[in-house]
Amino acid sequence: MKILGNILWFLLTGLWLGLSYIILGLLWCITIIGLPFGKQCFKLAKIIFWPFGKEVKADFSKHAVLNVLWIILGGLELCIAFLLGGLLWCITIIGIPFGKQCFKFAKLSLMPFGATVE
Repeated sequence: MKILGNILWFLLTGLWLGLSYIILGLLWCITIIGLPFGKQCFKLAKIIFWPFGKEVKADFSKHAVLNVLWIILGGLELCIAFLLGGLLWCITIIGIPFGKQCFKFAKLSLMPFGATVE
């Protein structure tokens, strides 16, 4: 089921989201100040391509200042977008696993600093 879920996710959602995070990460990496934010975009892109079977371990208090800056600079909008996407996926029974992945990404996209993907 994990392999089938990853393939369907990649074709329906993951390819476009992952590529957009890679482009966003490259834009952040243009400046030295944006390097930590670009690194987080690449971490998010890696999990967005193939999310099924991966867990997110969070320790958000570890980098509180960077998480607050991330929220101000676009993390809140990303979180809201993933929440809306998750709600749309959960309209049908078949889409519920994909909606759960969107909710996982909402939490991760709100405060990515200090989170690890396993």
